[in-house]
Order: sequence, then structure tokens, then C-alpha cells
Amino acid sequence: MLSYLFCFFNCYILLFCHIKIQAKEFKLLHILQERSGEVKQLKFSPDGRKIVSASGDKIIRIWDVASRKKIQSCTGHVKSVRSAAFSPDGKTVASCSWDKTIRLWDVQTGIELMKLEGCSSMVLDVSYSQDGRNIVSGLSDSIIILWDVHSGKMVRTLVGHMRGVLSVQYSSDCQMIVSASYDKTIALWNAKSGERLKQLIGHSGTVTCARFSPNNQYVVSCSFDKTIRIWDMKTGRQLKILRGHFGIVNEVKHLPDEQTIVSCSQDKTIRLWNMQSENELAKFEGHTSNSYCVDVSPDGIIAVDKVFISQKNLKRKFYVQVVVKKRNFKFFFEKSL
Repeated sequence: MLSYLFCFFNCYILLFCHIKIQAKEFKLLHILQERSGEVKQLKFSPDGRKIVSASGDKIIRIWDVASRKKIQSCTGHVKSVRSAAFSPDGKTVASCSWDKTIRLWDVQTGIELMKLEGCSSMVLDVSYSQDGRNIVSGLSDSIIILWDVHSGKMVRTLVGHMRGVLSVQYSSDCQMIVSASYDKTIALWNAKSGERLKQLIGHSGTVTCARFSPNNQYVVSCSFDKTIRIWDMKTGRQLKILRGHFGIVNEVKHLPDEQTIVSCSQDKTIRLWNMQSENELAKFEGHTSNSYCVDVSPDGIIAVDKVFISQKNLKRKFYVQVVVKKRNFKFFFEKSL
């Protein structure tokens, strides 16, 4: 089964596909480019056919994976867009910004459908519930807000973190929320009551990201402390620590096989890990700047964003590169630059 993943290094997006979890099975297929500000976040659509990117230039861009073309540019935010995510049916994108708003966009037309207002500070992350009824947002003042998608009204506020919330996500059954914070902790919440169920403590630095495993049995997290940690969701117990990165780990996510984790780091590498054995399966290196984000499509791709400086005009450019098997990633990357 084909498997897709993407990560980014500022303004440069790389899109990969793999057949097996081996670093030698990558090959360049295509490049798309678009002038852009710094990309803050990238997410696949539920069917894996589109990508949405949130950018520092206040624009949300939507890309078609098959045609490798940008199909929408959504404008309306007045400050940097920090995150964006597709609705479960893939018809709407939610974005959040330093302008303290969340906005909903029609994927087909790029038109703004709704603006959610009332946040007390910058909104750092946003995510849909799997049933599409609610949105959860994490704010820079430590607050988490749940929203009703249809009315645009706040449903409840979750209070418990001591500092800004960098990452929020619903479990696939919509019963729980996981959050990661500058306060070095991860929290598990009851999505209906708003009660904090567990506080996961172990990281020695800011927790940049926390994600449920596809089967909702585990939480995987990463941190300024350069580690990836795996937690038992029922007990809150820390099960494993994955070490190998030499810089801040910015994001982690499970691949569809539920046994493999992909991570990206400010040490300029992307790494694949076996969750059970704790072994590093592959390390993609040779990049010239930090890797900020990674996501995985339902049936498999890998994508990367980075700052690219053209020697000719020294302008920042935005690329999407599609990669498939049988080319060492490091060689490909060095050859491309």
C-alpha cells in the first residue's frame, strides 16, 4: 500500500510516497512552486487528495496532490496564520491566526464562510472533531476553546495549562482531547464535560506537539528537550522515550500501520521510528534549515517545507516536491539544492 507523508522547512514543501519503510526508496517526481511567506502548518485532506498550508503571509493555500497545482488561496486574516485543518468531509478548512480569530473556508470556492471571534489571545492551533460538529482551538494565554461549527459559538472553555497551548487534537471517537503546552505538560480532557482527566508529566522542555495514535491507545509527543515520548492513554504512564534528534523536535505523527512514527526536528532531519522496538528506521538529512512540520495522508505520503534562497534573485519561494521509491533522500535533497 502506498504511504504518504509531508513535512516542511519554512517555505519549502516536500511530498513523498513510500512502499516500504526504507530511506533508499525515494525518487523525485515533480516540483510546484509559489511565492509564499513562512509556512506554519501543513495538513492533508481526509481523502489524501489535497493539502492545506497555513502561512506567515496571512494566506491559506489549498493544493491538489494529483495535478500538483494550487487550487485556492484564501485571504482574510490580518496577521500570520498559525494552523489550518480540513473538516472530516473535506469540504471546509478551518484556520487560526495571531489575529485572534478562527475562520472557516469553502474548499471549492475559497470563500470565507464564517469568522469565529472572542478569543482572548493568539490562536496557535485548531482541529476538527471527527464528526465535524466541533472545533478545538489552543490559545497563547493557556486557554483551550471548543466551538460549535454550525453556530460559530463557543461551547466551553478548558482551563488547566499554565502557559500557551501549542497543539490540540480530538480523539477519533470524539470523546477526548489531547493538548500540548509551553508549560512542559500534556493534558487529556473529557471533550463533553471539559474535565481534565490526566496530566502527562515527563518532558523537561516545552511540548511542541501531542497526537493520539490511530487506535486511541497511545499518545505520542515531542518537545524542546529533543525527545519523543509514548504514553499509555488509559493510565497516563510514560511507556517509552525515543532519542536521536539533536535539536528541538517540532512535530510527530503515526503512519497508517500504527507501528511507525515520523518526526521532524530543528536538527534539519526527518526520522522514522518503530514504536515497539524504539529503533530509528530511517534518517533523512542533508537539509540546510529546520524542519517544522510533518503530516501523513490516510494511505501513506511525506511532505516538507523549507526556506529556499534562489542564487539568482534571492527571493523566497514555495515548492511542493513529489517523491516516490528508489532514490536516497539525502542524495536527492543535495542534488536539488
